[in-house]
Formats: sequence, structure tokens, C-alpha cells
Amino acid sequence: MTPPRVTIIGGGLAGCEAAWQVAQRGVRVDLHEMKPLRFSPAHESELLAELVCSNSLRSNDPASAVGLLKEEMRRLGSLIMQAADATAVPAGKALAVDRSRFAGRVTECILAHPLINVVREEVRSLPPEGECPVILATGPLTAGGLAENLARLAGSRNLAFYDAIAPIVAAESLNMDIVYRKSRWDDGPGDYLNCPLNEAQYREFLRLLGGAARVPLKDFEDPRYFEGCLPIEVMLERGEQTLRFGPMKPVGLPDPRTGETPYAVVQLRAENLDRTLYNLVGFQTKLTYPEQKRVFRTIPGLEEAEFVRLGSIHRNTFVCAPLVLEPTLQLKKRPRLLLAGQLTGVEGYVESTAMGLLAGINAARTALGGKPMVPPPATAHGALIRHLTATQPDCFQPSNVNFGLFPPLSGKTRKRDRGLIRARLALEALASWEREIG
Repeated sequence: MTPPRVTIIGGGLAGCEAAWQVAQRGVRVDLHEMKPLRFSPAHESELLAELVCSNSLRSNDPASAVGLLKEEMRRLGSLIMQAADATAVPAGKALAVDRSRFAGRVTECILAHPLINVVREEVRSLPPEGECPVILATGPLTAGGLAENLARLAGSRNLAFYDAIAPIVAAESLNMDIVYRKSRWDDGPGDYLNCPLNEAQYREFLRLLGGAARVPLKDFEDPRYFEGCLPIEVMLERGEQTLRFGPMKPVGLPDPRTGETPYAVVQLRAENLDRTLYNLVGFQTKLTYPEQKRVFRTIPGLEEAEFVRLGSIHRNTFVCAPLVLEPTLQLKKRPRLLLAGQLTGVEGYVESTAMGLLAGINAARTALGGKPMVPPPATAHGALIRHLTATQPDCFQPSNVNFGLFPPLSGKTRKRDRGLIRARLALEALASWEREIG
């Protein structure tokens, strides 16, 4: 008999997590990654699991939905969570990583696993249907023959919107006579750098931002931005106070040198352990590169900022999951093909990785002749699956994990206790499910 094997296309977060889960269950994996032969518009590194947007994996608190999802992944043996915890940088209550060390650690683990064979080639079309399960984890920039294959299987409901990347600046170029260190509400110096603006400076920034040149849309582009990652110029179009209640919110960030809270604040988050690079939090943008430098250098403290990466927009392709996906992440029209990552219709690093984890578990079970499994709805993993497959198709759009996706709690509970209650119920349900999947 031919030994069981799984083919995985795509070496990003979801693909690497899927490969790890398959291999840890004793099944051989062929992991196909097109880099370094070909790079997408958003990728630069030859390493696997490259982070192309923020270096933050968001809250680490298990009483939050995304923190709970991380804790579930840790308990399910997630490679990505192991690497993230090992390469974390200070970020207050969030889990942020040194992106180079993170990708390097994941790459080392994948290459060292005896059951994982990394194939550096571009896969231009899906393998023919056969006994070997296939996981498609090519991410939001899936294009060419693979996109055409997927469109034929998914039908005309295959959709796309646009995701935005924030700029990164060199720490040594910041004016620390103006910038101050503080995390929101925390005592002490904190992990974030803050650029304070008074009202006049804020209004001048809005004036410049509103008049700045943007990268024009191409004829075929229909921008459908994810609400949790709007370009700042789009936020400005919703009102002049929108940014002050969004990424430039000053609440909980008094300047320790004066004791006063600024009118608005631009926060910077460390990109690496050495704190030599900082990300402009929430400043994803479609401004042209020269305009980004001109406008952002008017922010107090960034007058001489050296931009090591400028913001940009990239396409995000995903399927209409309620129409085409089973709760096991198998394609309805081709059960031995599973989707993972953002292609499924989730949004965010952690959520994409979680879908890779589930796809890996089910691909391995299928390869071994077992039955694919669905996580309990009370878990964060189950809540995401429920969103993907139980949402009305006409209302479906990508989503981060949030407690609104979970089943309602029974009985009356205090609002401040709900996160802890959901975490307890989820981890109890997960423990039972772990025993089922083995």
C-alpha cells in the first residue's frame, strides 16, 4: 500500500501550521512554496510564515476572543503559537513578535521535521483529484491558474476586497524629545511609543491627509475594505473625529512629562526585539509613497523619520464559505480538497493559522482513513467555523474572531464576567474534543 500523504500548497502561516499538524500525526507532507522562485507583491523574504502586515497577533488575554483562540491553539500543539511565544517583543497586553526571528523559527522547525518535504516551486494548478488530500493555503493573493481552478469549484461567488499595510520607521530617526513611552492605562513606561498632537496639529494633519495623492485604483478593482483594517484616508472620509476615536485615540495615554492627555496620539509599536523598528499602529494607507513621507513627517516626533517600509494595499481573495465549504473545511464539490487561511473567509493572522490547524487535523484524519472532525461551537475554533458555514451567504464577509460569533450564554451574567465564562466553557469543550480527535 502507498503510505498516506498530504499535499499542501502555500508556505504561509496557515500552510505551515497545517503541515505541522499533519506531520505530527504521522502522515507525510509535501509542502509547496513558490518563494524564492517567485514573490507575490506583498512578500520579500525567502522564509516560510512571513508576516506581511502588522507584527501583532493582538490580545493575549484568554478572556478576549482572540486571546482564547490563541490559548486553544497552544493546547492543540500549534507550531505558530510556539514560535510566536518564543520570539515575542514587548507589546503590553498584546502578543507581538520579532517578524524575522519568528519566520526563521517556523522555517527551521518545518525543515527539520522528518515527515515534511518542502518543495520550492510554483504550483500553477490544482493537482488532479485523487486519494491524496490537498490543502490549498495560498493566501489572499491567490492568482493565476490556482485562482481560476478555485473559481470554477467555488462558482461565481468568489469575492475579493483589499487589505492595507501600515508603514514602519527606524527608531533612531524618532525625536524622543517629543515622543514618549506609555501603554494605554498602564502605570510605568509601557511598551508603546506615542506621538502627541494638540488640536491645531491634529486639524492640520487631517487637512494634509485629506488632500494627499493616493495610488489610483485600476479599472478592474472594486475596493471592499475590511472594516477592522480601513486605510486612514478612508476613515477620515467618515468624519473629522473618526481618527480620534480610532487609531489616534488619546484616552489613557497622558504624557508623563506634563501629566496632560494630548488631543490626539499616534502610537508606534516595536517590530523587533531590539526595538530598532516601529510600526505606525492603525496607519494602513493607500497614499502614494512620496505623499506618505510628506504627510506622516508632519506628525510631532516623526519630522525626520526614516521609513523602512511604506504602507500599501493588497488584494485579499476568499470564497463565499457558506456556499462552498463544509464545517470540516472540505470543499463541497471536492471533499479531498481543503481550504486553509484567509481563503476560507477569516481575517487576521491568528484566525488564518487556526484554519490551517483545523485543515491539517482533518487532512491527516482523511489520509489515515478516519472521519474529519468539527470543533465544538463553544470553542473559538468552532465559533469561526460556525461563522464560515452558517452565515447567510448574502451577508457573508470576512471576520476576525469575536464573542458575537459564539452561541449565546444561558442565564444572566455580568458583562465583565462574560469573557472569563466563555473561556472556561470553551476550554472545557476543547478538552473533550481533544480526546475525540486523539
